[in-house]
Amino acid sequence: ERDKLYEEFKPKEGEIVSGAVHRFLDRNIIVDLGKTEAILPLREQIRRERYGIGANVRAVILRVDKAQRGPAVVLSRASDIFLQRLMEIEIPEIADKIIEVVRIVRDPGFRAKVIVKSNDPRVDAIGSCVGLRGSRIRSIMNEVAGERIDLIAFAEGVEESLAAALAPAKVSSVQVMDPENRIAEVLVDEEQLALAIGKDGQNVSLAQKLTGWTLEVKD
Repeated sequence: ERDKLYEEFKPKEGEIVSGAVHRFLDRNIIVDLGKTEAILPLREQIRRERYGIGANVRAVILRVDKAQRGPAVVLSRASDIFLQRLMEIEIPEIADKIIEVVRIVRDPGFRAKVIVKSNDPRVDAIGSCVGLRGSRIRSIMNEVAGERIDLIAFAEGVEESLAAALAPAKVSSVQVMDPENRIAEVLVDEEQLALAIGKDGQNVSLAQKLTGWTLEVKD
């Protein structure tokens, strides 16, 4: 029976499942998936969320390991793959590969940056993800505790990519200072500086993770 459960859940890695909070183990959440129990570890939870016994939890199956008492199913709500799967469910163009999610970085529950690319010149990647009056993106944000999602259109050039990564701030210019060590200077108007850096440096930090470049933001 343990092997059967493992064989059933192993191919579901990367899929979204729903279950009910069964109990708490330290600060980890044990979720009842019906046929088996899964664990939502503290590090895979969205920090600002709180659950009670019986509450419904939606998460992605991060991995399935073989364990003594049956398969160890590890869930995640904080991973990039969870946000990507939500986008695939909510935005048909992504599921149909018309729009491609190029890269995601997250500060779970607070902010995410997503680079999207259209494979059809007639389809606007950002507009499709936002949906009519913001309905699609709002639905995804509600599922991740109101996490702010910055949608960024894919750009080929380095300067364009770096400028776009600092959205929603408007960038005046980008100058590559050290291409080998991937360091660039970004100039913004004085009133855009706080937005570009973000609260506690969050915006520039996520932009750096997204691009792999060190960004020196100045007014």
